[in-house]
Amino acid sequence: MADDRIRLPSSGAGLTRYFDEYHSKISFKPGHIIIFVIVVIVIIALLHMFGYSMLGLS
Repeated sequence: MADDRIRLPSSGAGLTRYFDEYHSKISFKPGHIIIFVIVVIVIIALLHMFGYSMLGLS
């Protein structure tokens, strides 16, 4: 009996799934990222308020 199945190309379209193959050696916890973002926001706010006087600009 002849093979009546239709052969379709794979759905991956040749794309490599990198998240399955590579695991980073550096990992951050979500709490550390939140603390880092808050520190950056505070530094930016302080520079907006006191930056000109700290840098000696008029």
